[in-house]
Amino acid sequence: MGKNIIGREAEIVILEALLHSKEAELLAVYGRRRVGKTFLIKNYFQQHMAFSCTGQLKGKKEEQLWNFTRQLNAYFPRQARLSAPENWQQAFYRLADGLSALKGNKKKVIFLDELPWFDSPKSGFLSAFGYFWNTYASARPDIIVAICGSATSWIIEKVINDRGGLHNRVTKRIRLQPFNLQETQQFLLHKNICPGYYDLLQLYMVVGGIPAYLNEVQRGKSIAQNIEAICFSKDGILAGEFNNLYNALFNNAGNHIQVIKALAKKTMGLTREDIRIISKLPSGGTLTKILNELDESGFIQKIYPFDKKEKESLYRLTDEFSLFYFKFMHNRKLHEKDQWITQQASPAYKSWCSYAFENICIKHTEQIKRALQIGGVHTSSTSWVYRGENGAQIDLLIDRADHCINICEAKFGSSPFVIDKKYAAVLNSKLMAFRMQTRTKKNLFLTFISTYGITDNLYRQQLVDSEIKMEALFV
Repeated sequence: MGKNIIGREAEIVILEALLHSKEAELLAVYGRRRVGKTFLIKNYFQQHMAFSCTGQLKGKKEEQLWNFTRQLNAYFPRQARLSAPENWQQAFYRLADGLSALKGNKKKVIFLDELPWFDSPKSGFLSAFGYFWNTYASARPDIIVAICGSATSWIIEKVINDRGGLHNRVTKRIRLQPFNLQETQQFLLHKNICPGYYDLLQLYMVVGGIPAYLNEVQRGKSIAQNIEAICFSKDGILAGEFNNLYNALFNNAGNHIQVIKALAKKTMGLTREDIRIISKLPSGGTLTKILNELDESGFIQKIYPFDKKEKESLYRLTDEFSLFYFKFMHNRKLHEKDQWITQQASPAYKSWCSYAFENICIKHTEQIKRALQIGGVHTSSTSWVYRGENGAQIDLLIDRADHCINICEAKFGSSPFVIDKKYAAVLNSKLMAFRMQTRTKKNLFLTFISTYGITDNLYRQQLVDSEIKMEALFV
């Protein structure tokens, strides 16, 4: 069961528990487009699938009901009815009739994929679905209803936090995240593709851990050639992905894109007020909702400040593809040959590498903790910004319960990083400013996370307390 599933260890534990449950289960699975939600459910529950249907994007009520009927006829051929029901109430009655005719106590999975798309305007879908669960499915201990959707905000608002018929009805939830570096490596190895750590980092910085994007990587091509084909060729999966990505997830996606565009311009991260000014969106509930939706969907990350001042929290654009799109694909002519090879020599490439690698480090804080041998120590990951004279910023602080703080510096490059006299002065100034402004009494450890390590010289010996190379991020 689930033999072809890469990673997803925590999710598999949840799914396995559902199969052994003595009660009816309503599972909500959500996460961004192409992250592998459908694959996980269909693959893991393939031997238990009693009914499955997928919502149609922008489909009318009649179209959705017709699709639902075709699936009913396919799964329950003995009760096949050619005509579509008049409404969703009738559709779910037919589903209940079909399920009631099935024999045995084996768990039966009903999978409704892209649930938000079923809920066309004035369709009555959600009310009928809630009634089906409350009056029929919830009384059947042999039934698992799995609902899935890329529109994360819809799933949370309309199902998980519903105040109506589905209030507190979801028994388990899975927010499916992109692969981390280790899972990405495993996924490519499954395809007999074995790039080195440096090449894997470059690929991840472009497409992230999205299985559908990674599946386009071809054996026998360099990572640069693959990026060229995936992003810049006429038929590349990412050539027209950006607008599809956001429009499939959010209503009025233009506002969400304005926030993403603002964050893409500032590699230092932005406060909520900064985002309001740059995006020119009105302050208040609208902006808060947009930020929450983008955060919940995994496109941005809110980094809380060390000094706990909420208004100083920084938002970072952490979706790899969106950042890459605005740095190298937006407003450029695609489908020209060797675009990526050419752009790798530009100043923008170096700036992008730095920010993208910092994002990877922030996402892999647990791996960094293990490398520092503090995996069992309670910590919080924060940022710090000093806006006074000779301002300073630290993007990743690991604040530890054992009276220590790791101040992390991330450096991406094709060779060992050299701390020279000028940069040593910058580091000293940053450490001094942090100590003075925060008045912390904790021990400060300067930690470098880099691709190929730090060249050993006097400045390294004086300043660096711990060093982590890129391979540790893959553990």
